[in-house]
Amino acid sequence: MKLQAPFIQLPLLFDAEALAREVLAIDESWWRPHPQAFPGNSMLPLVAANGDPADESFAGPMRPTPHLDACPYLNQVIASFGATVGRSRLMRLSGQAEVTPHIDQGYYWADRVRVHVPIVTQPTVRFECGDAAIHMAAGECWIFDTWREHCVLNDADQARIHLVVDTVGGSAFWDLVARGRAHGMQVAGWQPRQVPHQPGAAAEFALENHNVPVVMTPWEMNAHFSLLFGDALPHPQLPQVQLLAAQLIRGWRGLWMQHGTDPAGFPHYRAMVKRFAAEVAPVAQGVALRNGISFLSPMTKIIVDSALRDGQQGDSGEYGPSDRA
Repeated sequence: MKLQAPFIQLPLLFDAEALAREVLAIDESWWRPHPQAFPGNSMLPLVAANGDPADESFAGPMRPTPHLDACPYLNQVIASFGATVGRSRLMRLSGQAEVTPHIDQGYYWADRVRVHVPIVTQPTVRFECGDAAIHMAAGECWIFDTWREHCVLNDADQARIHLVVDTVGGSAFWDLVARGRAHGMQVAGWQPRQVPHQPGAAAEFALENHNVPVVMTPWEMNAHFSLLFGDALPHPQLPQVQLLAAQLIRGWRGLWMQHGTDPAGFPHYRAMVKRFAAEVAPVAQGVALRNGISFLSPMTKIIVDSALRDGQQGDSGEYGPSDRA
């Protein structure tokens, strides 16, 4: 998700030692290699589709896995965000390993922010985003702008373990973000609220049930195009790309009003988005975004591949680079 600053620290502070005791008590056999086998990256699912630790999909009802059920303080930490929670994990980066520079472009990442709570870390572990670089200290709580190029460097010998929660947010969560502070900003009297472990206390939080539409609404499509065009650099072909996008949105709106999510409309939706993709590809060549990537790449993943999910469209790049952070 695009944010106004590379890093924002949320006003929460957790007991990292208590979290580490819970996490390190989990048997090593439950840790899983990264789905794309990125060197030095491993993970342990905490919230997954249908609560199945082996289900790496991004669609469907998200539920706690048995690993999260066994960690009461982790539950309390996640509940303190006041967010609707999506797929979440413990993410481990081995010593002398890195998350290589990348920008998150898939549909899944367009509207979700990643909340990081460092549990096991060392002072030299460095998180870079855009032109900023920080160390996220144990027990702190951070979000960052995944729309900028980012990477992580662990030059220590010990592994780094973070709680990583994906969320679209919610009213309470974005109120919390508004009380946060951007990295490098001095705010008089700013102090994070300590959230200690409360044995026996209930910890409930909202979970995603509706996360991947079968048919993208024209209003969502318009919002995605607005993000892309708002970030596009000047280019002679840009007005033509905008014209083609406007034609797609108008045509899509007409089909939506006629069919909605009725499967009878799927062939019409499919034909329209394929025609747009064929027309826009040669026109948009050379159009770039301010974050340094081409316009076509995220547009294809966020809009073209995700506008219709009837089993015949391409994948929208859910196993994107942000799985590594």
